[in-house]
Amino acid sequence: MRRLSDVLFWGLIALYTLALLVLAVGLLGAEKEPLSAVYVVILGLPWTRAIEGVPGWALPWLTTLAPLLNIALLGWLRRVAKRR
Repeated sequence: MRRLSDVLFWGLIALYTLALLVLAVGLLGAEKEPLSAVYVVILGLPWTRAIEGVPGWALPWLTTLAPLLNIALLGWLRRVAKRR
């Protein structure tokens, strides 16, 4: 179980980093376009659904930062599981 949590934790960090690179610089031949943010939205679920009522100027920032909540939660669960 410990190994699985490590793989999930570091895998999520790698996917988030890759999604940000695709969004920001158009990595892997992807052009910079609005649909490139869809990977960040998927990684940030369910938090991206919870922030739908915020003002329009804050929405891109909160959507981009939402996956960090999932990474933090998974890191906390990983730390709790290691104690047992």
